[in-house]
Amino acid sequence: MMRKRIKLIANPISGGDSRPRIEKAIRFLEEADAQVDLYLTTQRGDASVEAASLNPTDYDLVIAAGGDGTLNEVANGLVGRGLPLAFLPLGTANVMALELRLPSTLEGACRVALYGDVKPVTLAEINGRFFLMMAGVGFDAAAVRAVSGRLKRYIGRFAYLVAGLRALVTYRAVALQVKTAEGETLQARHLIISNIRLYGGRFMLAPTAGLDQPDLIACLVEKPGRVAVLVFWLRILLRGHLFGDVQRVKSSAFKISGRAVPVQVDGDDYGDTPLEIRSRGGLLKMVFPA
Repeated sequence: MMRKRIKLIANPISGGDSRPRIEKAIRFLEEADAQVDLYLTTQRGDASVEAASLNPTDYDLVIAAGGDGTLNEVANGLVGRGLPLAFLPLGTANVMALELRLPSTLEGACRVALYGDVKPVTLAEINGRFFLMMAGVGFDAAAVRAVSGRLKRYIGRFAYLVAGLRALVTYRAVALQVKTAEGETLQARHLIISNIRLYGGRFMLAPTAGLDQPDLIACLVEKPGRVAVLVFWLRILLRGHLFGDVQRVKSSAFKISGRAVPVQVDGDDYGDTPLEIRSRGGLLKMVFPA
């Protein structure tokens, strides 16, 4: 049996100082008779550039080691290249690790990368770039934009809570128009377009979404004001038991127009609207637990 040739693209500052965990992962993979070629990122965008530069005949597998943002970058670099992608979660939130139901230990995640099932996934495309999880438009994107990197290093995911409370006070929602692939036009003040079930950890946002599904799910806030935003998030946090269901719309594409408002993609600031998001299948394969 030939040795598995692995390209490991790792973010050494993901979740703090992740170098010891990266070194531990390399030892585990090499002990399993894999050949590991390590690349450490130094700035945003590095992971995508490195993944896009790979010769598909040189490797059997690419592993993204870092947070959800690192995984997003590597996925973008591998689109259409045929190399399967696995994930070693080292970041602050690691939402995709929960969505994929990866083991909680580093060794367990390495075993999935080595021996898991390779399956095609649906990506979402936004203005020519791809994402795996979700795009937020409005309030949650304003919160992501306000997250302090320094505070994030000290208190981890709670930095998003601090930023969210600040955005709840300072952000002023504006009316947006959302048009689906079927031609339906919706109104929204805030929305999240999701390709997966979970949001921000274990919170169930879109139960019928998934990487194996052809469509995306838009979750919308139509009413203006802070109370509407607060109720929206309480619905998610409390799984709809107290306030009823969050409004959800399924489509293969959403076009968002109106005044410029913040956008976040997979937890990273992505500029402002307008934008168009659509689902794309057949462009990437990922490794899932067997």
